[in-house]
Amino acid sequence: MITRVVQTIRGWGLTFGHFESEADADLFTDELTHILLHQRAAFNSPVWFNVGIAEKPQCSACFLLAVEDNMESILEWIRTEGMIFKGGSGSGVNLSPLRSSGETLSAGGRSSGPVAFMRGADSVAGMIASGGSTRRAAKMVVMNMDHPDIMQFIRCKAEEEKKVRALMEAGYQMYDLNNPAWNSIQYQNANNSVRVTDEFMAAVENDEEWATRYVTTAEPAKTYRARDLMREIAQAAWESGDPGMQYDTTINRWHTCPNTGRITTSNPCSEYLHIDNSACNLSSINLLKYLNPDGTFNVRDFIHTVDVMILAQEIIVDGSSYPTEEIGKNAHAFRELGLGYANLGALLMAWGMPYDSDASRHTAGAITALMTGEAYRYSAEVARRMGPYEGYAVNKEPQLRVIEMHRDAVARVRHGLVADRKIFDAAEKAWDEAVALSKRHGVRNSQMSLLAPTGTISLMMDCATTGIEPEFALVKMKKLVGGGTMKFVNTTVPQSLEKLGYREEERNAILAHIEARGT
Repeated sequence: MITRVVQTIRGWGLTFGHFESEADADLFTDELTHILLHQRAAFNSPVWFNVGIAEKPQCSACFLLAVEDNMESILEWIRTEGMIFKGGSGSGVNLSPLRSSGETLSAGGRSSGPVAFMRGADSVAGMIASGGSTRRAAKMVVMNMDHPDIMQFIRCKAEEEKKVRALMEAGYQMYDLNNPAWNSIQYQNANNSVRVTDEFMAAVENDEEWATRYVTTAEPAKTYRARDLMREIAQAAWESGDPGMQYDTTINRWHTCPNTGRITTSNPCSEYLHIDNSACNLSSINLLKYLNPDGTFNVRDFIHTVDVMILAQEIIVDGSSYPTEEIGKNAHAFRELGLGYANLGALLMAWGMPYDSDASRHTAGAITALMTGEAYRYSAEVARRMGPYEGYAVNKEPQLRVIEMHRDAVARVRHGLVADRKIFDAAEKAWDEAVALSKRHGVRNSQMSLLAPTGTISLMMDCATTGIEPEFALVKMKKLVGGGTMKFVNTTVPQSLEKLGYREEERNAILAHIEARGT
């Protein structure tokens, strides 16, 4: 499987001009193969599913869509989502452009409203999930806090939860998500999030009113007490897990391409945010592989892996297919990449650090800064050879400003709390070089990094923990899409116990207890 994927990427790199010679391509092939084979990093699932199988494979895991306030666009949105799910990927969309359920239609009558259209999209996602060859659909639906239907949106999943409890009382086995009774429960295939601005949060703090506005006229609709809306969000999330919150003002302050368009939505897990009708292919680095026997972090090898994976993902942009012409155009014009990491929780365990500690936070901050700084530095190196991304010229000022904002933010990391000072020093150097090189050459990619959940690929890399999450159980059972379960035992426990000073006989007794009791 690794050979299939790597050889395909190698061929693309030669075709697209990323390599000057066959010798360069061979060197890249050996380096990438070594990284993947030894579980130092992994691409997102669609790469493994599709690259080397289809002539123009769908390689991106994350797509951001857009919808307009007309039936043709709404149906096209649902169709596009279906094709994305079929390829094993996920998508997100902001439904705020759709007129509310109280607004009139041009032909007479009143609109169904976005929450009603969510039902149809949810059903399509459920159908494809049950018949697909890979895994269940993944989708994000977002609504702005000033939309007239915001209360319907906040409550829609919580109201469905009442049906679940009623069905359980009637004898249905609702603990099993594959039970057919779940087909009657709506809004289950999407994560819902509300988009809040600093203005709304200030209204909550100051106990002010918050006005929603009609989509078609922008005139005031219903007015709420801001704190009542916030309470409803918290209540619904407590009942059903949704909605989440996305902080629009902060997100767009760190946006590299605002001159092209605002960020309105995210992918299903909220790690990828950029312009509408865009795509991002992801990969993640297995952090535990860079822990040296003496407890130091192998900064040199980590930087090398960042460079190789970024080059591979940059090549994939041109080799991939995209579900719509507009997404394909934007993917080539903005070349968004999503390099991240997995196994942070296990790395902190191996260092004997509590996950909820300042030392863990500043260590994770330094690692993330090094990864992203090196990614931007290397993207500028690629831009020197290949040229900056097509949309760079119109977004040069905000792109460079955000890179400088990142460089300045490194100062917030307290190097004395970082597990290995070399990580912090390398991060500072990477960002200084990223700023200097990007000013000289631009960058090849408008966005470089994110922190994905790494559910499937963390299993490929035998990670003890997934993306940035802590360990939540030392022994875990995972239910598989095709039926059956897999048992996972955290393999970092012996290393952690030794770091914390337990003697060998004590470690053996603790491990025997975990194996027998699962805790």
